[in-house]
Amino acid sequence: MADKPTDGGTRPEESSAPSERHAQERHGSAGDAHDPPPVEDDDQEARWVGDEHDPPLVADDDRQVRWAGDEHDPPSGEGADQQVPQPGDERDRWSGEQRAEGSENAEVAWPGPSLKPRLRRFRRFRLSAWIALVLAAAVVGVSVLWGSGPPTEAELWEQAGLSNNRTKNTNGTNNKIRIGVKGDTPYIAERKRGGGFEGFDIEIARMIAADLGYLPKEIEFLSIETEDRARMQGRNDDLMQGKNAEGKSVRADLVVASFSVTPDRQANPAVGFSKPYFFTEQSVVTMEAGTKLPKKITDLKQLRDSRVCTLGTSTSESALFNATGGRESGTDITGMNSLKDCVEGLKKGDFDAVTTDAALLAGFVKDSAKKGPAERLIHHDLGLEKTEMWAVNAGSNAALRTLVDLSLYRSYADPRDRRWEEAYDKYILPLDDGSGGYQGSVARAEQPCMLPPPVRRWPWERTLSVLGC
Repeated sequence: MADKPTDGGTRPEESSAPSERHAQERHGSAGDAHDPPPVEDDDQEARWVGDEHDPPLVADDDRQVRWAGDEHDPPSGEGADQQVPQPGDERDRWSGEQRAEGSENAEVAWPGPSLKPRLRRFRRFRLSAWIALVLAAAVVGVSVLWGSGPPTEAELWEQAGLSNNRTKNTNGTNNKIRIGVKGDTPYIAERKRGGGFEGFDIEIARMIAADLGYLPKEIEFLSIETEDRARMQGRNDDLMQGKNAEGKSVRADLVVASFSVTPDRQANPAVGFSKPYFFTEQSVVTMEAGTKLPKKITDLKQLRDSRVCTLGTSTSESALFNATGGRESGTDITGMNSLKDCVEGLKKGDFDAVTTDAALLAGFVKDSAKKGPAERLIHHDLGLEKTEMWAVNAGSNAALRTLVDLSLYRSYADPRDRRWEEAYDKYILPLDDGSGGYQGSVARAEQPCMLPPPVRRWPWERTLSVLGC
């Protein structure tokens, strides 16, 4: 019979047992926030069960509390009456396999199924799926932008008709590119006595042809007249053998012949100018002795009432006519296809002056410096603000014109590409030394600024920086 407490309640018979008080003092109060609620069995003893992190407790004969199982073992309803299995004589509760003897790792000791590896695999799969979706979206976006942009360099080659340049013809020879050039202008484009051409324009033509994939032996230079530059009709002097060959013309793929850019020429559908590759200006040449003209000419108007030769259908001819008024003012203007013919007429006394681009006349002036006073020429700088811009004519082949621009752009923007500078130093710089009565500037000593043409590139392809355009 339980003793009745003073407060009217009933005191359990075993409540004052020393063993329970000792257990409570050692394991803490049942109301602890970190401990699970106790479960009472037939012996009125509290055991911990249900903790999601801890396995169920079991009691042995000495009433000492021990942990059974690991964090992956589910609680057992009869675990309170079971003792902890000893190493070597207990089988896995899930698989029935013998537990590894002497194992200190819980997952090795109890190799049953675990939720953590499954969760990790699921998370890795989900992350991989997201990465795959992002990559797929990026590929689709790049493909859309790539397909909607300007043509690639390879596509331009095909559109320009250059895709088969490296293939062999039936006779075993490579295809060639035909380039129309002048052949009568010293230091710019001159045909040598032994055959072949040399000069600044020739070097620019070779540079462009090389970038188009042609070897030097695959370039066919055609002599072209001034009036034929827009029509792109030239002739191959090396093939002019026999009576039947004379007078035949050949269509040029490109024209690199001191061809100045003008609005009227740009409006011509047969003319397709590249970006400029050279800057010069108009000037005048007279004889050093035996001339009625002033010793220093600074304006085209000073050529009134005189005989002047220039290149026909050139920018110089129109500028001369506008400045002097032509025959109505007493000025006799003669336009010729060959500048060499103008200079020879000047030396003979047929003309009083010759006017055209300074770079074209400077070579004749330099060559005359070694001769006597009766044959020496004087180069007059007019100081005109207008700049003559030479460009390559690619005709109606727009893709070829873009490839020419790409070659000029690389030459300008790539500091390692010195081909333009080398051509200038070899052929133009010697004309600017002031010898032979030279006055003024011949040409600008730098390649005209070039922005990249509309050619599609991958994002990782090298892009050359351009400043100051």
